Amino acid sequence: MLSLRLCCGVGKGGDIVLSGDELDDMLTRGAAWAVSRGCGRQEDLERIEDRGTVRGATPGEVSAEAKKRIRNQVGSLGSGNHYLEVQYAAEILDPEKAAVFGIAEGDAFVSIHCGSRGLGHQIGTDYLAQMAPKGKKKKVRLNAPNRQLANAPIRSELGKRYLGAMRCGMNCALANRQVIAHLVRRAFADAFPNADLSLLYDVSHNTCKSEEHEVDGRKRTLFVHRKGATRSFPPGHPSLPVDIREAGQPVLIGGSMGSASYILAGTEAAMQKSFGSANHGAGRSLSRTDAKKLFKGRDIAETLRHQGVIVRSRNIKSIAEEAPGAYKESSDVVTSATGAGLARPVARLMPLVCVKG
Repeated sequence: MLSLRLCCGVGKGGDIVLSGDELDDMLTRGAAWAVSRGCGRQEDLERIEDRGTVRGATPGEVSAEAKKRIRNQVGSLGSGNHYLEVQYAAEILDPEKAAVFGIAEGDAFVSIHCGSRGLGHQIGTDYLAQMAPKGKKKKVRLNAPNRQLANAPIRSELGKRYLGAMRCGMNCALANRQVIAHLVRRAFADAFPNADLSLLYDVSHNTCKSEEHEVDGRKRTLFVHRKGATRSFPPGHPSLPVDIREAGQPVLIGGSMGSASYILAGTEAAMQKSFGSANHGAGRSLSRTDAKKLFKGRDIAETLRHQGVIVRSRNIKSIAEEAPGAYKESSDVVTSATGAGLARPVARLMPLVCVKG
């Protein structure tokens, strides 16, 4: 029996409890903090975006309430569309790039999709409240007014404070996934002593990154905001790990319970068309509310069981919210992304076990 020892769901904390300087260290150093505490391998950092640490994080700009929400959450899986999935490589789509990535047909994978838990949400809530009145004073007009579209000049004091806090959220997500990966390795070691779980790649999404891109024939430093998107850097990019650089960056496209996920590779065309970006998942076709009206969690779990996919969730309603039918077909999304030249397909993965909050 494989026991993950992983806490899941809203407010479900893990064994790690942080406070004071230790919590701030985690927010500043991200996955590097986790590895320094024995949660992972030094070589893991080579396969993580920014080598596991987003520079410019300022814990002093994170509210006490936000820090309170994360103090015992590192190493735990959230709710909603967050998941941990055991998958296998059903089809190799680009043998050369797959060989560089070290992927072979039939290989097993563990895909971890989660972020900074309640910390990032609280940071957003805190700064939306500060930005909204300032935006009104500056008479910034939005074509589609929405309370979540509050803004501040990015080089203003408020903008700088937000970026410093947001980078803490990014580091927290990196630390959280690294600790979860460590727990997964421990669980697999108990059940499969000879298994070697090496890290393919860890890349973030829903972030704002300062990057250098070519615009109108000259290189400029831009703030690239990827919402529902992730990096797709091309072969040879200096930020990529040396041992896989020739193939381009692994682009991880998550499916839904019961549908395929994909490993793609970044392209030069993405640098020209989308500032080195591609989509990071299939995307919803139904809201969570509509999905709960249309699907029953127990029915979905039983259907998937007959397909050979085991689903484990603390909340049966979350299975209905995340039903495969609530999402676009992942293969169609990948076809669109590859057709646009934003990435190249490398491998198609199918689920075996899905753990949800």
